[in-house]
Amino acid sequence: MWQGFIQGDVVHQGLSLLLLAMSVASWVVILWKLWWLHRTRQQWAQAQAMFWQATALSEATQRLQNFKSFLPMAQVAQVIQASAAHKKEASSSLSLHQQVSAEQRLTRLLRHALMQMQQPLHWGQTLLATIGSTAPFVGLLGTVWGIHHALIRIGAESSITLEQVAGPVGEALVMTAAGLAVALPAVVAYNLLGRSAAQLETELEAFAHDLRALVLELAGQ
Repeated sequence: MWQGFIQGDVVHQGLSLLLLAMSVASWVVILWKLWWLHRTRQQWAQAQAMFWQATALSEATQRLQNFKSFLPMAQVAQVIQASAAHKKEASSSLSLHQQVSAEQRLTRLLRHALMQMQQPLHWGQTLLATIGSTAPFVGLLGTVWGIHHALIRIGAESSITLEQVAGPVGEALVMTAAGLAVALPAVVAYNLLGRSAAQLETELEAFAHDLRALVLELAGQ
């Protein structure tokens, strides 16, 4: 492969470097997401246990402050706890956010918190999907370009042997294999990491639903 890279032209070398960059980028995303999801799942299990074991909502939200990944949930709970007893006032000086009922305000804040926590869950997925879908075509382009130049060199020879054909063509076909080697880990990681992120996202939405019901029930007491 190194010999083929050195002997290749600018296009061949550029495509080889592009595949290398795509491979490095995909593995960086894969390793980081594996570590982040593992750590987040551990923290999420601890955060839920500590939250529901608390004796008051203020204590529960304070416990969530220790988990930075779920800090938006704690902030939402604190804001709603402070404003749950606030009655709706018909005043033009109040913002639209303040004029709605506590239930609507809670729903809006929880939705915003979920969106904040979902951003790191989906981080890198677009890159993995792009690499998984384009890397084979980059390798195929390198193969076609390499075969084209190999045939030109072979055509310039007065006599052609099997070794003269098999060598350059074989080196060109390596680009297709390299493209597949880059794409396969990205595709597998995209599916597995996406499934794990979707499961965690479902758990967060369920917790937000339970938190909403809890805050509204405490506010009505």
